[in-house]
Amino acid sequence: MLRVLQLSDPHLLADPRGRCRGVVALEALELAWCQALLQLGQPPDLLLISGDLCQDESLGGYVRLRELLERWAVPTALLSGNHDNPGLLRAALGRRAWIAPAVVPLAGWQLILLNSHRPGSVAGWLEPAQLAWLRHQLQTGRCPVLVALHHPPVPIGSAELDRIALQEPEQLLQTLVASPRVAGVVFGHVHQHWQGTLQRSSGAALPLWACPSTLAAFKAVQPCPLNHADWPGARLLLLGADGGVTTRLLRWPPAQAA
Repeated sequence: MLRVLQLSDPHLLADPRGRCRGVVALEALELAWCQALLQLGQPPDLLLISGDLCQDESLGGYVRLRELLERWAVPTALLSGNHDNPGLLRAALGRRAWIAPAVVPLAGWQLILLNSHRPGSVAGWLEPAQLAWLRHQLQTGRCPVLVALHHPPVPIGSAELDRIALQEPEQLLQTLVASPRVAGVVFGHVHQHWQGTLQRSSGAALPLWACPSTLAAFKAVQPCPLNHADWPGARLLLLGADGGVTTRLLRWPPAQAA
């Protein structure tokens, strides 16, 4: 059983004491890691941080993240969100982590990272070349796949958030449901727990999961299974040898806001 810990939307800043939404973002991310280790009992096999890494899109913000990752010393995969600068992200962390678009090899699995960042836009987008690359990856491998991107590929039921989700997602969705290798899809951006499914032509369901933010929660669309929709959180993804994915939601009390 592979253990992938998903953290999301930390919104770091160059200033290590910098606040976003009234919270010291770096402290909130450090708290997330400590809480995850406390609740899981051991480090994960892989850490996935699913976008909006750096609120001010600064080199300093990515350096702060690199310093944390060097201390945590676990394999890491990173996505770009709308609050990111992919060039600076790669410059600061390209030798420390897998950065989307990329394929992360795992024991008996692959994690495919998609880059849904679109310059100048809060909403996401996947250019045709990346969609073609994804189709090639799905056609050439055999092991089960978990797909990760920052923006939700389907509406989650929030009028505000659905306007800034992935734009023109039809080709992506067709690609995902057409491949029997895809066992699940995870994303961030929405700062809350959410789960849904896509239906395949066979009738089988393809699960989708959103991850809460380590920084602050948005108004929840679905009830939180842990009854703490306003707390920061994370998601543990358990990748089984049988090709199935199960998840566990993590929550903890928020760091004190200003």
